Amino acid sequence: MTDAVTLINLHKRYGSIAALNGVSLSVRRGEVLGLLGHNGAGKTTLMKLILGLASPSEGVVEVFEQSPCGKSGRTLRLNVGFLPENVAFYGQLTAREVLDYFARLKGVARAERDELLERVGLAGAADRRVKGFSKGMRQRLGLAQALLGRPRLLLFDEPTAGLDPLAIRDFYTLLDELRSTGTTVILSSHVLAGVEHHIDRAAILGSGRLLVIGNHEELGRRACLPFTIWVRGRFNGGDWKRLLEEKGARVRRVSETELELTCSAEAKLMIMRTLLDMEGLEDLEMEPPTLETVYAHFEKGNGHGREESSCATS
Repeated sequence: MTDAVTLINLHKRYGSIAALNGVSLSVRRGEVLGLLGHNGAGKTTLMKLILGLASPSEGVVEVFEQSPCGKSGRTLRLNVGFLPENVAFYGQLTAREVLDYFARLKGVARAERDELLERVGLAGAADRRVKGFSKGMRQRLGLAQALLGRPRLLLFDEPTAGLDPLAIRDFYTLLDELRSTGTTVILSSHVLAGVEHHIDRAAILGSGRLLVIGNHEELGRRACLPFTIWVRGRFNGGDWKRLLEEKGARVRRVSETELELTCSAEAKLMIMRTLLDMEGLEDLEMEPPTLETVYAHFEKGNGHGREESSCATS
């Protein structure tokens, strides 16, 4: 199976400013890729190149094995949906009229318009003018517009901006549904705790360069970030602390009945086995490094080659 998106040595320059500098990556069909990075890292520029809204200064962009800037660009975009960070529609139109307009552009049946308004929670506001919508309502309408025609590829740029907690929950439910049906999604977000459990891989950009790409576990391992194990029980007397430290744990006593252990990914199973054999254990919970922690590590410019070698010797 070919990739949905392929980028090879991609450069984009605006005068003397390099928005992207030698980015190469591929997005598998049916994959949800989280695109992470600070403001100005190149995320939105990357999306514009994939959409064919901008041309690369150098390098190759392919979407379903075709150039989005080539002769097939218009046909290709019929299979692509896009939700920009700042959604704007003509305020005098109603929500239903906005979707009518975009449905005609995509050649989509009007019945799908009403289904989508229901799906994003705007059925009751379908005949209200958009100028009276809140930011969250405009964001929902933008999501409905992106989903028109059941596109094979979706690009979401900060899709939860302006949404209330229930709407955010509904968005991630939708994201999981899209993944289960084989839709490819590229998602840019600053809310890392939200996307953490809904993406297959993360690509971290910094100053126009691809810093690292991989799934959550791989990135945590490459960064050599520790796992945390929270333990509750009665640990009085004995040599339990020495046993745990010999297995590679750093032990901190939080209270009379609670311990906090930190350890490497390689040591976690041995430590868990040691804990399960200990008398007095009541409960334990393992917490891998969060996506936010992983992002902070790579975004700060820590050389992962140096970190990997230090992990190997620790």
